[in-house]
Amino acid sequence: MTSILGTGIQEGLLLKPVTYPWAMELYDQAVANTWFPNEIQLGEDLQDFARMSEDERQALTFLMSYFNPNELLVNKALAFGVYPYVNAAECHLYLAKQMWEEANHCMSFEYVLETFPINREQAYESHVTEPSMAAKEEFEVKYIRRMTEETLDITTVEGKQDFVRNLVAYNVILEGIWFYSGFMVALSFRQRNLLRNFGSLIDWIVRDESLHLKFGINLILTVLDENPEIATDDFADEIRQMVLDAVEMEAAYNRDMLPNGILGLNADYINQYVQYLADRRLEELGFEPEYRVANPAKWMATANDTLQLVNFFESTNTAYEVNAKAE
Repeated sequence: MTSILGTGIQEGLLLKPVTYPWAMELYDQAVANTWFPNEIQLGEDLQDFARMSEDERQALTFLMSYFNPNELLVNKALAFGVYPYVNAAECHLYLAKQMWEEANHCMSFEYVLETFPINREQAYESHVTEPSMAAKEEFEVKYIRRMTEETLDITTVEGKQDFVRNLVAYNVILEGIWFYSGFMVALSFRQRNLLRNFGSLIDWIVRDESLHLKFGINLILTVLDENPEIATDDFADEIRQMVLDAVEMEAAYNRDMLPNGILGLNADYINQYVQYLADRRLEELGFEPEYRVANPAKWMATANDTLQLVNFFESTNTAYEVNAKAE
């Protein structure tokens, strides 16, 4: 039986015939989405930044503090925890493109830090000195540590479960809940006609991240389908609890980001959106939803759908796609 998991160096060297078409399709789409941050004129947003309140600028700095190092943290999770344990060539292709995208996102946030008068030292140190931010990072790092231990054996039930834990921590929680929560806050400024070009940059990042999420979910479900012995009731309970714990960590983080709230946005609003996201991710993994709350940011639900439209108030098409195929 073909297995997507393995550590053979000489396995996965032939692309055709493709074993997992979903991975190939995502790779093709990722290549079509290639973009570069300096194609967006962030300098045009400086006047907006100057007239924002102190709380608004603090929220933006807080986001940069988290996004910047964690894009690179995702790359470590992929390099140490996913790529070495996957055999399929089409998965390796996609993972290589995803790693480039994470690097590109890191450079995008560097571009923001270089353009806006943000205190770089403060932004850089917060992910260590801000307890709620540091707690999220430590939650993620412990899963990479496990994937790099010599005792991990991907042929065992325990090793396969560790592989899935790492994917849930990074693809589902970090990218699929925590990043999306931050994207909503970042894009909320554009809802008020502020930082429109910054919003376009976030649009492009969201487009990449939506593919990362699809890849991660598909990979998890494929591993579970090929290795049904790992899907015990205890393991299912553990995975579900990981997601619920992540929601609590994000709630504390959002209260630190917006202690006073800003126009149209406060921590309670963001945290309801986090609960909504968590329910969607639980359902994608085959669980029942936990929170059953309405989406308070319905405008985010169409964020990807509206990317196909050129925004005539901006000089750039937010649906950046090269060699796009007609749907």
